[in-house]
Amino acid sequence: MAPPKVLLVDDEAGIRFGMHEFLAAHGYEVEEADSSRGAEACFRQSRPDLVILDFVLPDGDALALLPRLRGVDSSVPIVILTGHGSIDLAVRAVKEGAEHFLTKPVEMASLLVICQRLLDARRTRRRQLAGQARESRGEFDPFLGETPAVRRLAEQAERVAAADRPVLIHGPTGSGKGVLARWLHNHGPRADEALVDLNCAGLSREFLESELFGHEKGAFTGAAASKPGMLEIGHRGTVFLDEIGDMPLEVQPKVLKVLEEKRFRRMGEVRDRQVDVRLIAASHQDLVALVREQRFRNDLYFRISTLPLSVPALAERAADIPLLAASILERLGPELGRAAVTLSPATVTALLRYPWPGNIRELRNVLERAVLLGGSDRIEPGDLRFDDGLAEPQDARTSSLTLLEVERRHIEVVLREENGHVERAARRLGIPRSSLYHKIRQFGLRTSAPGPEAPAGDAV
Repeated sequence: MAPPKVLLVDDEAGIRFGMHEFLAAHGYEVEEADSSRGAEACFRQSRPDLVILDFVLPDGDALALLPRLRGVDSSVPIVILTGHGSIDLAVRAVKEGAEHFLTKPVEMASLLVICQRLLDARRTRRRQLAGQARESRGEFDPFLGETPAVRRLAEQAERVAAADRPVLIHGPTGSGKGVLARWLHNHGPRADEALVDLNCAGLSREFLESELFGHEKGAFTGAAASKPGMLEIGHRGTVFLDEIGDMPLEVQPKVLKVLEEKRFRRMGEVRDRQVDVRLIAASHQDLVALVREQRFRNDLYFRISTLPLSVPALAERAADIPLLAASILERLGPELGRAAVTLSPATVTALLRYPWPGNIRELRNVLERAVLLGGSDRIEPGDLRFDDGLAEPQDARTSSLTLLEVERRHIEVVLREENGHVERAARRLGIPRSSLYHKIRQFGLRTSAPGPEAPAGDAV
């Protein structure tokens, strides 16, 4: 993540030089301007996190410039410097939106403390605007369980979290992709900043653009006031786009521009704005198939899939269900005003037998229903109410397929879960590596990650 950016505005080159060197030595990136016009242009172009503004400039003063800067971005704190301080002047500056008013010569140590406090306060406001509590103790553990699929996911996520690069999470609906995204943010380099999330499913192009990029007053019918989008709220933090596979094609190039150029435009605006975010995207769909069908841009796919993670379905980690259920019940008790609720052995067996098409989300729903409708602190099989209409029987899913089609699908699933690693997939399938290469060639499958070289005569 880039260091905090300060816009330093003063017409005296010597003062700018001294403050520039001091702030840069303490980890700040500094942009300079020597006039009101230059300050406004730099403010629009470089998107600073803080402005230090001299009161008197050759082409105007801070009182005239303040409203223009706040009209561009009212969240940026502004510190006013002056050689002729007075209480009246300070009050007027604060009324116009200045956060602090300092008299020259400025004590550098005090200025440094003020800058840090203002940036911390701005960061807190962004997190509050994103609806995000700073306390994270109550978060659900995305790696709760001991099955190989979950342990593998935990190991991959540990390596991915620290990398300030886009992450693509694939997994079925309700499997915990959003929980994993929050974990990645909280354990990544932007943990102190805001996490904003937007579900792209079912949104019209216009509404999605307005939510993501924001809009200016009058940009469309009903736009009575300007509104910042998720990108602005998440500046320097993380933006989580769930179900990105549902994003309209017309919006995708604009997201690509954010990733490649760190720029975007509000709806109805003619100037670009700068933004610095980490993108985490998620989808239950096969994005590679969507690319082939030209329903998803291949350049955007390659940009967001730098670091792929796959969340297993609950049915693929059934051994973890007792542990997951116990954790969910531990949370549900206080939420619903109940004492500790436990599961009988017969109930655990019933949970293990159910196929869980809705994954962890459905598990929580079933347990919450049992707690609310049950009369005791021990859940019995009769307290469980499954949504049986959602669970398609295994024979109904495969009875219309030929044996070759079933074999192809199973190999494809295992390869995807192993991120295209042929040797590991062969071990799971219980066949020699050379045989799996033959099957890959026979069915026209693709491996998404390089594995060991195919044996001689079996190259794919």
